[in-house]
Amino acid sequence: MAQVINTNIASLNAQRNLNSSQAGTNQALERLSSGLRINSAKDDAAGLAISTRFTSQINGLNV
Repeated sequence: MAQVINTNIASLNAQRNLNSSQAGTNQALERLSSGLRINSAKDDAAGLAISTRFTSQINGLNV
């Protein structure tokens, strides 16, 4: 007796597209809610390093 596994390709594609659009929506919402251009290192690693260094220098001058 042969066993057959059925997959719904259209459903899998729809789920993949939904997950992709949800990730994009979450990223846009994170950027809008923080008001910052760089929220994490994955947005702009070099820019985050420069920003962190400037913030440290400013905090050092304020002491």
